[in-house]
Amino acid sequence: MQISKDMLIGALIQMDDSIAPMLMRAGMHCLGCPASQGESLEEACMVHGIDCDVLVEQMNEILADK
Repeated sequence: MQISKDMLIGALIQMDDSIAPMLMRAGMHCLGCPASQGESLEEACMVHGIDCDVLVEQMNEILADK
């Protein structure tokens, strides 16, 4: 499973149980908001001032270790 920044938040949190906590730790505390479900990871990162490339890399490293 490989994450990319164009994936939707709603799809990401359904991929693996560890993704929602990773996003929450990164500062995305609005995962329950219906609007966030249709945002891409890149869009959500822009809104929250997060470097998307770094987050994607970290998430993929964690998932690769599973």
